[in-house]
Amino acid sequence: MNSSANSTPALAIENLHKSFGKAKIIRGVNLKIGKGERHAVIGPNGAGKSTLFNLITGRFPPTSGKVRLHGRDLAGLAPFQINRMGLSRSFQITNIFPKMSVFENVRCSLLWSKGYRYSFWNMVSRSQDLTDAADSILEQINLTARRDLPAGVLSYAEQRALEIGITIAGGANVIMLDEPTAGMSHSETDYIVELIRTVTEDKTLVMVEHDMGVVFGLADYISVLVYGEIIATGRPEEVRANPKVQEAYLGAALEAEH
Repeated sequence: MNSSANSTPALAIENLHKSFGKAKIIRGVNLKIGKGERHAVIGPNGAGKSTLFNLITGRFPPTSGKVRLHGRDLAGLAPFQINRMGLSRSFQITNIFPKMSVFENVRCSLLWSKGYRYSFWNMVSRSQDLTDAADSILEQINLTARRDLPAGVLSYAEQRALEIGITIAGGANVIMLDEPTAGMSHSETDYIVELIRTVTEDKTLVMVEHDMGVVFGLADYISVLVYGEIIATGRPEEVRANPKVQEAYLGAALEAEH
């Protein structure tokens, strides 16, 4: 990580384990991710990458070990509580409200951070502040022209862009993206990569991604997870040159793209 030894990391994972019955999925992961860092987690299918994401975000409780967000232990916190502390994530499968408009999807994701919460008597349609904030995010994710369309009619890449907009709408400073370019064409991937680069400026980004072009183009640091253990962490050029990584994963992954 790029922060100094005395700086509190954005995320600190300490001796993290997760078992499902007798199956050990995460086996003693230790990782520190600095504030403002773009960090990719790569590895073969079944390595435990999505499980690790679910442990960090509170969807699964760890069998043992700790996850800290800006120094605060996340043990026992529900996903919505972790989100309100400044961590937001996307999923492998796009999560949007397909029958609501693109604008309404983004506006919904802003409600808590804008103080609406459980106020049933507030008419959100009358809030210019809320409307302006939603329109600003639509501009960031290049969906202003699609503003009033049902989200379900967007192209696949546009739906992923909308989900990224929803992910950043609450003002989180740690953004976790699970395979953001999965299933995309080269042109769609280029669009999403540039979008991610823009909207995560000055934020901490953690992503799981199989496309090595995306990983080496975006990440400041890379961690390689194999069978629930991190076998290497470093800058892209260090990871690319690591013999253990080449043997376990990277060589085959790069060959698959050519």
